[in-house]
Amino acid sequence: MAKESMKAREVKRRKMVQKYAAKRARLKAQGDEEAYRELQKIPKNASPVRLHNRCCMTGRPKGYIRQFGISRIQFREMASQGLIPGVKKASW
Repeated sequence: MAKESMKAREVKRRKMVQKYAAKRARLKAQGDEEAYRELQKIPKNASPVRLHNRCCMTGRPKGYIRQFGISRIQFREMASQGLIPGVKKASW
């Protein structure tokens, strides 16, 4: 289980990225020197590169499966219990 502060930090970053997305896109499209100076004034955490995918249930940052939005461990547990539609354990 991830620390609550780490989860909160990621949520804060996501909000900041959304807040400044339009301004970033506009400044990047301009591409002149003045636009790049303005771009540097935007907070670092407003950059989408700084986001990190985390499991929505546990907050685990590693072993994240994008298609389901959860970590590999949660995926395995939920699939074994039959909670994920269309997924079943392979056996041959």
